[in-house]
Amino acid sequence: MKINFTKKQFETLLKIVYLDNWLANAIRGGQGDPPRIKKFDELEKYIFSFAKDFGLEKYIHIERDKIYPSIKLEEDEEIQGCIGDYNDENFWEDLVYKLARRDLLEKYGEETVRKMDFKERIEKEHPFLEKYYDEFEEYGLERLKVEDRS
Repeated sequence: MKINFTKKQFETLLKIVYLDNWLANAIRGGQGDPPRIKKFDELEKYIFSFAKDFGLEKYIHIERDKIYPSIKLEEDEEIQGCIGDYNDENFWEDLVYKLARRDLLEKYGEETVRKMDFKERIEKEHPFLEKYYDEFEEYGLERLKVEDRS
């Protein structure tokens, strides 16, 4: 099978592959972290191996016959914008859902929540989610405080 790309399409493919692998492996591979997902690394390297054929060697770094994303690719404005948007949205979603879940458990108890069917849990959790979405949309972190329990 053969797939044809224009230079612009291949540049987009490089960026998408880099972003996907970044999402999957950015938190992996360090000491104490889960292992990297090798099949994603391998596909990234394979796609990157065609960069020179498209005149896009600025996006790759070759060291000892290994291909890595270049600093130019890692610092690309479009890529950094995607990562920043993802991190920002993920932060707020995670914060809202964790606070809402905490409040749900606090109000009903862990055992009661565990026994709820999906629909009931969603209905009971919804007011907490709404409360935090509204709060953070209007005030951001301005009114978020941690109690001093000492």
